[in-house]
Amino acid sequence: MITKEKIKKTIDSMPDNLNTEEVIERIILLDKIEQGKKDVEQKKLYTTDEARKRLNKWLFLPSITVRCL
Repeated sequence: MITKEKIKKTIDSMPDNLNTEEVIERIILLDKIEQGKKDVEQKKLYTTDEARKRLNKWLFLPSITVRCL
């Protein structure tokens, strides 16, 4: 969860001539980054092989395999 202070800092760091859509997109991005950090702290991670298997099931493309570099 992001704090009001982080939202304020984010908005303050943006140019004066911004639109609502840009603010919303930036706040959503900030929230996703915070959630990712929380997931890392709580060890909610996937190995490369686990991620590959999940992506292959989700994409359901039997002739294409997702490969990580």
